[in-house]
Amino acid sequence: MILLEPIDRELLDGKHGPAARRAMEILLRYGEASGAERFIPVASAHIDGCLYHGPSSIDFVRRFVDLGGRVRVPTTLNVAAVDTVHPGWHCGAPGLLDEQRELTALHEQLGCLPTLTCAPYQRMARPLIGEDVAWAESNAIVFVNSVLGARTDRYGDFADLCAALTGRVPLAGLHIEANRRPRAVVELPAIEMPRDLLFGAVGYVVGELLRGEVAFLRGLPADASEDELKALGAAGASGGAMALFHAEGITPEADWAASLIDGLPVMRVDGAQLRAAVERLCPIEPGEPVAAICLGTPHFSLEEFRGLSAAVAGRRSAIEVYVSTSREIAAIVEREEVFAPLRDYGVSIVVDTCTYLAPVVRERAGAILTNSVKYAHYGPGNLGRRIGLMTLERCLRSAETGRVAPC
Repeated sequence: MILLEPIDRELLDGKHGPAARRAMEILLRYGEASGAERFIPVASAHIDGCLYHGPSSIDFVRRFVDLGGRVRVPTTLNVAAVDTVHPGWHCGAPGLLDEQRELTALHEQLGCLPTLTCAPYQRMARPLIGEDVAWAESNAIVFVNSVLGARTDRYGDFADLCAALTGRVPLAGLHIEANRRPRAVVELPAIEMPRDLLFGAVGYVVGELLRGEVAFLRGLPADASEDELKALGAAGASGGAMALFHAEGITPEADWAASLIDGLPVMRVDGAQLRAAVERLCPIEPGEPVAAICLGTPHFSLEEFRGLSAAVAGRRSAIEVYVSTSREIAAIVEREEVFAPLRDYGVSIVVDTCTYLAPVVRERAGAILTNSVKYAHYGPGNLGRRIGLMTLERCLRSAETGRVAPC
C-alpha cells in the first residue's frame, strides 16, 4: 500500500486537472509494481517518448493534450526520429517527417521544451547533487546519477511524461540511497589504449560484467573529462544496462561509496579484455571502402567540436562526415569562425536526432565508421549496416581516402 501525501490525493482527485489525474493514476500503478512506499517530488523531467515509434506515440500524448495537460516541472525532449531542420537528408520512410513533427508539436503544447537532444546536461540547467529528477534516455540517466550526483531511476516512454505532468514519481530504484551503494569493485590497471576508445571500452566491459549493478571503478585517469565519462556511461548502458557508477577520486558520490566497499567482490579488467571488446565492435578490415563517418553518439559537446576542429584543420574529407548534436550547440558551431575548419573539411552537422536512429547515409557501398561504442553497438541492428569502431584520428584518415585506414 502506497502512502499518499495531500498533493498525491489532490492529483488523483482531479484538483489539478484531468490530465494530471490520469497521469497520476498511471504512476500509482507504476509505483505499486515497483514496490514503492510513497511518492516524491522531482525537479525536472527529460522525455524519451518524443521519438516517434508508431501511432501509439502520438495517441498517448494527444490524450493529455485533449485533457488540457501542462507539465508541472521543467521538461526537456530527447532526440527525434529525424532531423527536422534538414529534412532533405532523411532517406527513410517518407511519412516519418510529418509524424515526428506532429509528435514534437504535441509535446510542446504540454509545455515541454523542444531541446531534442540526448545530452541536455551539456547546455541546459543541470540537476544538483542529491536532487531527484525523472529522466529518460540511457546515457542521460547514467550521467545524471554518476557524474552529477543527482538521482533518477530508469524512466521509459510514457512513464517519463506522466512524471512531468504530475511532478511526482514513486520512491523506488536509484532514488533510494541504499540502491546507490556499489555492488562490486572494478580495478583498472594502467592500460595502453587511446583515450577516445578507453572510456567507452571500460564502460562496455563493466556493463557486460555487472549487468546493471552499481560499480565502484578504481584506476580511471584522474583527469577524466565530462565527455570521457559521458562515453563510459553511454557504453555501459548499451552493453549492460548501467545506470550508475562511482569512480574513485572523480565522481561526486565516490567518497561515500568508498566507505562501503569492504567485503565487496573485486574484479580486474585488463587491457586484453578492453581490446577484445573494441575488436568485437570493429569487424572491419583495413582497405575496405567507407561510406561515411558518423560521430556524436551521445550528442557532441562544444569541447568535442573544438577538438574535432583542431584535428581537421588543413585537411579535407573525400566522403560524408556527420556529427550529431543539439540545435543550441549547432548554432554556436555554425556562427563562430573558430569552427571554420569543420566546414572546410566537409562536416555535416545533424540536429534533433542521431544517425544510428535516423538513416541519413545515402551511400550504400561500404562501412560506417565511428569512435562511439554506443553507435557501434546499436548501429548494425538499427541500420542494417556494417559499423566499425576506431579512434577519431583513424576515422579521419579513413575519410580522406574513402578506405579504412590501417591502425
